[in-house]
Amino acid sequence: MANWDRSKDLGKITVPTLVIGARYDTMDPAHMEWMSKQVKHGRYLYCPNGSHFAFIDDHDVYFRGLAQFIRDVDEGKF
Repeated sequence: MANWDRSKDLGKITVPTLVIGARYDTMDPAHMEWMSKQVKHGRYLYCPNGSHFAFIDDHDVYFRGLAQFIRDVDEGKF
């Protein structure tokens, strides 16, 4: 999977999509932010104290951002 690249297909995603990056994750937060900008209705959430388990180690930021995203989708803000 190291050479499997689906980045060209990100623009085909049309549903609201939340991409979450975290400072201590093995996935580069800058790349995660880039991905969010490739999706038609993408949004980026950065967890400055998070890892791959940001829902645990940066739970306040994670869940506040997730809840806001869900509210915005429900209210048609995309």
